[in-house]
Amino acid sequence: QVQLVESGGGLVQAGGSLRLSCAGSGRALYYYDMGWFRQGPGKEREFVAAISRSGGSTDYIDTVKGRFTISRDNAKNTVYLQMNSLKPEDTAVYYCARVRGLGSRTGDYWGQGTQVTVSS
Repeated sequence: QVQLVESGGGLVQAGGSLRLSCAGSGRALYYYDMGWFRQGPGKEREFVAAISRSGGSTDYIDTVKGRFTISRDNAKNTVYLQMNSLKPEDTAVYYCARVRGLGSRTGDYWGQGTQVTVSS
């Protein structure tokens, strides 16, 4: 139905920035609300941010609000996560996913993940 491939992860110092990309194929992403999730070492996977089909509405967890921005370009079939003011606590594997609906904070189809490491 849809395949998702994340990119843009890496190692960055605290206070730095990264921009993650999620490229879709097989089916146009504009049919779906999309989101980003992460799983840190020894932790459960958690919701980070989501965006509606048109990009007009967003949802963020409190710990990233004001630092992270989710966006999408449906013409490019791509979803982005701009991460600023990164903290060591943001270290995790970040996953792009189709979400069941904006506000559900749950995904059903996933990408392979991209590693983000933030050093102090």
